[in-house]
Amino acid sequence: MEPRGVMGGLYRVTEWIMRLSVINLLWILCGIPFFLFLFMSFVTLVQGTVADEDLLGFVVMIGAGLAVLAPFTFFPSTAAMFTVARKWVTGEVDVPLIKTFFRGYKENFKQSVFGGLVYTILIVILIIDYYFFIGSENGRILSGIFIALIVLGFVSMLNFFSMQVHFHMKTFQVIKNSLLITIGKPLRSITTAILVAFIMYMSFTQFTWLLVFFTGSLVAVVSYWNFNLIYVKVQQQMEDMKKNEEEEVEIAAEMDREDLVKSDYNDKESK
Repeated sequence: MEPRGVMGGLYRVTEWIMRLSVINLLWILCGIPFFLFLFMSFVTLVQGTVADEDLLGFVVMIGAGLAVLAPFTFFPSTAAMFTVARKWVTGEVDVPLIKTFFRGYKENFKQSVFGGLVYTILIVILIIDYYFFIGSENGRILSGIFIALIVLGFVSMLNFFSMQVHFHMKTFQVIKNSLLITIGKPLRSITTAILVAFIMYMSFTQFTWLLVFFTGSLVAVVSYWNFNLIYVKVQQQMEDMKKNEEEEVEIAAEMDREDLVKSDYNDKESK
């Protein structure tokens, strides 16, 4: 029996701490080539062992390495994490964590790899364009536009994971719908971007231990929660439209019956 009062609240808090940390650790474990390469590159940059004249080439090498590793390690692992986040947000908080995670990893592996390749190429192109235009005459305006597009790309990627674990669709349908939702629901996209940016800021600047235990799982929960609000609202709108159409059909049928009755009455009067 679950304890109540203060003890019950502490129990629920510690339970959620355990859930979030377990999933975050599984996420890192399954994407370890990507995260290990990222960590080693970060340590090398912080230590300052790279000469200034070689810095740009080293950063490009890091970007290329991450771009190659991400679709095959980071994306399947993240899809598995979103599978668990979906269960939590939709009310299934007591699902077996490890079993649900690896089931999501297996079921979404192919689609996450293909989707990962598309999003990696898209974001890499946007980043290259940003660095290309930042040195031009209208660099500030153009670079600002590309920063906005990069942010939208990342938000769309989060929506991709949310849709992937929620619907049975072909990969390009998921990507297309993710982009449409991101552009078509700007307020939700901005909300997702702000919340995720806050989590990342706190993780990288204030509490770096969050990166190991909570950052990924918190981002997944926040992103899917925001996506689910959109989904529920769209479902409600569709149900309202269906209800209105049914009411219109009933009204039209009732009017037809009234016309028929009047016609029958007029025929009798004429006789």
